[in-house]
Amino acid sequence: MPSRRQHAFFTRRAATWEERFANAGPRYAAAVERMELRPGARVLDLGCGSGRALPALRAHVGDARLFLGIDLTPAMLCAALREGRDKDVQLLPADACRLPLPTAAPDAVFSAGLINHVPDPVNALREWARVTAPDGALLLYHPSGRAERAARHGRPLDPGDPLAEHQLRPALRRAGWDLSRYEDAPHHFLARATRVAG
Repeated sequence: MPSRRQHAFFTRRAATWEERFANAGPRYAAAVERMELRPGARVLDLGCGSGRALPALRAHVGDARLFLGIDLTPAMLCAALREGRDKDVQLLPADACRLPLPTAAPDAVFSAGLINHVPDPVNALREWARVTAPDGALLLYHPSGRAERAARHGRPLDPGDPLAEHQLRPALRRAGWDLSRYEDAPHHFLARATRVAG
């Protein structure tokens, strides 16, 4: 479970989150495009925050049987409501490491900037695999690359970063995912994986 400090961090920033990332919408839409979602797919936005990816996800799946935005921080979900991003989507306060969902509920999971905030990335990825249908897609995304984020925080790249390819690939494999695309570009990070059947 995320720490109280992380919970407080996001609660304090919820009111201004949209202002801080006002121009990120098109980049989120481009990332969602890479998921290759089919109309009607059941989709989950994990750590949805203020719901920046929800409009793009909705545009791809249309009238989905299951369309959920999950975030641990109620203040972030309130920000999503203020932005009007609750259309045809259920916003749910829940811990991404203990999801209140049955096995194989969604066909696809989108998660932006969350994996670095969970205490045990492999267990989190395993839980996400549990709830995802076989052959379902997982897209891990961040609107800035690892080097850009490290420089912004005044530190070198961390080889122990769970998003470093030599860390992420085996973690995904152990958790039941097959990594098919890995991009750590200057201005975005993107990893796409498929839920392994069985």
